[in-house]
Amino acid sequence: MKLIQQAIIMLTLSTLIQVSHADTITIRADKWFPINGEPKDEKPGYMIEIANAIMSEHGHQIDYKMMPWQRSLLEVKQGNYDCLVGVSKSEAPDFIYPTESWGKVGSTFYVKKGNTWTFKGIDSLENQRLGVIGGYDYSDDLDAYIENKQSSPMVKVISSNNALEKNLRKLVAGRITVTVGADLVVKSKLNELGLSNDVVEAGLLLEPEDIYIACSPAKNVSQNYVQLFSDGIKKLRETGKLKTILDKYGLDDWL
Repeated sequence: MKLIQQAIIMLTLSTLIQVSHADTITIRADKWFPINGEPKDEKPGYMIEIANAIMSEHGHQIDYKMMPWQRSLLEVKQGNYDCLVGVSKSEAPDFIYPTESWGKVGSTFYVKKGNTWTFKGIDSLENQRLGVIGGYDYSDDLDAYIENKQSSPMVKVISSNNALEKNLRKLVAGRITVTVGADLVVKSKLNELGLSNDVVEAGLLLEPEDIYIACSPAKNVSQNYVQLFSDGIKKLRETGKLKTILDKYGLDDWL
């Protein structure tokens, strides 16, 4: 009887210890589907599902909510939240990153079908009405162009959770003539909006680059989180669970 009681006590203590070390990792980002989407959807985004799969193995929970990108970068950098998803190292060089990327995206220009304009360097944008998203890091040249022109009617900057959708609808309506975005994300959004036949690619800004989940440089626990993410993505790939997640979104492994 005493042995049974001792076993129950040990099990209870073990459970309490595990619970006491269970963290809630806060993730913030603007909607960038299929990387991250609506938090309560069946498909919240493949990076969110990867984070959940990894952290649940260690008894942790993910608290993911959408927030405009510029604010997400600032809030996570200051340590008000733990991590963000869909970020490149060039965009937030002082953040804490896992050893492996969680995807690749390229940046492409888009125009309304029938528009013959194509991107041939920054100078080719001169007579175009360009729609962009506030806080995004596109490229050094394009960022400088946007900064110089954002007070003019030739550059329209939107900062909101649905900024991409607004830019694509403005493009089709003729209120802007060009927009630019991550190919993976824009194609998904065009399919969602039923606009795939109305918008066409108009030249590449950047070749595909690695994107990550990244954690706050202001929080000591970030090193622990990115180590779990680094080890976890390898395990998901080895067990086939990563493929299962990516298949759900119609995506292939980026390696």
